[in-house]
Formats: sequence, structure tokens, C-alpha cells
Amino acid sequence: MAKIMMCPEDKESVMMGSDGDLKSRYGWIEIDHVRYDHDIIIHTNRSVSKRSKKKSKKLKNHYGHTPLAEHELSFISDEQPSVIYIGTGQYGDLPITTESHGILRHFETFIRPTPEILSLMEDESRSFAAVIHVSC
Repeated sequence: MAKIMMCPEDKESVMMGSDGDLKSRYGWIEIDHVRYDHDIIIHTNRSVSKRSKKKSKKLKNHYGHTPLAEHELSFISDEQPSVIYIGTGQYGDLPITTESHGILRHFETFIRPTPEILSLMEDESRSFAAVIHVSC
């Protein structure tokens, strides 16, 4: 079993587990001692890739921030996770498009600020995928 420690004064989350640590603070996330200074996708096989938000940037003016758009969720249809976690940033400011919500409604999905998502993921035994926003 993993154990998570929350440090609310600096918004850092640390998840201790047999596979390594999971840490997050504004602007980065660390998984198994590898630091990512960008948004990431955790795939069902536990591999990590960079969130490609290039196409979503055109929606920034409408949402006030680059949103999580439907094309960013295309991997979900191939992977078919039992549960999806969306970490909306340290303060929960990542907007999610209506179309993305439409895709996510077909899965058990948790959408929360990134520190809360780390806490939810700690004991997850089912197949899951996650999109983690590392800043606001």
C-alpha cells in the first residue's frame, strides 16, 4: 500500500510506494524519481508521455487558459482504462471542453486539482489513465 503525505503550506504531494515516489508542486511532477516540467499523460501500462496541447492552444482565448480538448483524449479509446484521472493543476484551474466531458462521461472519471488526484490514485488497483496538469 502506498502512503501519501500532504503539505498544504507548499502544495506538495508525496506518494510513497513500492514503485517509487510521486511528487507534485506548481510547475512539475515527479514520478519514480523522474521530474517532468510539463503536463503529462500516464497510460494504462504506466508509461508517461508529454501532454500535447499544441492544437488546444487555439482555444486559449475562449477559455482563458489552454483547455483539455477532445483530441488530447484520443488515446483513451485504444487503452480503455477502467478509470480516468484528470489532475486540473495545483489550484484546479485547467478548463475542460464540453466535447472532452462528452468523451469522459463514458468512463468512471475523477476530475480534481492535481494534489487531490495523486491522493485518489495512490490505492487504485484497476487499470487507469491520467492527464496531469502541473501548473495552475
